[in-house]
Amino acid sequence: MGRTTKLIFALYTLSALLHVYVGARLLPALPLHWGLTLLAALVLLASTMLIPAAMIRSRQEHNLTNTMIIWCGLVFMGLLSSLIVFTALRDLLMLALWIAGSLSGSDFLSTSWISISAATVLLVSILVSLVGFISILMGPAVVKVDIPIADLPLDLQGFSLAQLTDIHIGPTIKRRFLNKVVQRVNDLAVDAVVITGDLVDGRVQQLGEEVTPLADLNARYGTYFVTGNHEYYSNAHEWIALLENLKIRILMNEHHVIQHHRQKVIMAGVTDYSAHQFDPEHRSDPERALANAPDDAALKILLAHQPRSIFQARNCGAHVQLSGHTHGGQFWPWNHFVPLQQPYTSGLHWFESMWIYVSRGTGYWGPPKRFGAPAEITLIRFVRAVLPE
Repeated sequence: MGRTTKLIFALYTLSALLHVYVGARLLPALPLHWGLTLLAALVLLASTMLIPAAMIRSRQEHNLTNTMIIWCGLVFMGLLSSLIVFTALRDLLMLALWIAGSLSGSDFLSTSWISISAATVLLVSILVSLVGFISILMGPAVVKVDIPIADLPLDLQGFSLAQLTDIHIGPTIKRRFLNKVVQRVNDLAVDAVVITGDLVDGRVQQLGEEVTPLADLNARYGTYFVTGNHEYYSNAHEWIALLENLKIRILMNEHHVIQHHRQKVIMAGVTDYSAHQFDPEHRSDPERALANAPDDAALKILLAHQPRSIFQARNCGAHVQLSGHTHGGQFWPWNHFVPLQQPYTSGLHWFESMWIYVSRGTGYWGPPKRFGAPAEITLIRFVRAVLPE
């Protein structure tokens, strides 16, 4: 059995086990006619087959058949995720009620409670997935963020950026989506556009044409890009070359000086935190990115895909780090797991001597579902900090 065959077998086996768990815990308890129970079982079977099929075909040619399978599989993946979480919570609650009943001599697990709780899990999972899907269809909203900088010169008051991150151009996010994003950004008329990684999920051969709308981004000082971990999953070197052809400035542990009126702005960027695992020469280095930057620059901005780069950047001299990567958790309850790897999940935070802003992301990864973490195009303005009297 080859490596690919083993991987496919593992995907289908895992999918089957997860669906069996959900089905075994919910279907017998649901107050359904035998026909509806059979229909629900068939839906679970379809989901069992479609989810791994979507994961496999996402790396193949994105023709009409594959695209339909990918969309269906990823929608089911989002639903299954909620079903597993809420089924597990129901099981924990049932265990607690059983223990309480055993200790008190009472029966808290009536037939009606078991039936109603199973129906509630199913309905809530569907509702959460539906709301999350509608959030995706609505697209990213413009989120306005003012970042206060001490002693910011008057010439830099209101200096503006549009931050895009985690767009994840791939099997379900294409050129049409990116065109809308580019138009919204251009309507903001910002001084610069920054893209903080995870632009793509696939190789240049598949998706090169899908990112060409980026060439239409219009900002006074251009567009700047830093790599994310997903670029390295998809041959980052090829993507870097393509983006440079689209007139996007790639910041690889380096900086660019922007002359804005009479003041200098440093736009610095680092490779992804994990880049060295794919190419040792791409090791992320914030201090190198800002080395030899003009001392008289009144604003120094660092682009870093992952928030945890802040620990390396604490002494690099930047006023602010702009990051993405987390998706804000994308949908509940995964936002509670982000802190296991990253210091911040989303929003603006003060860290020691600098700011960090973490975007929830402009697109999505995997299931087309966002619940409690809507997508965003971030409009960032730098303003002079108001000192307390």
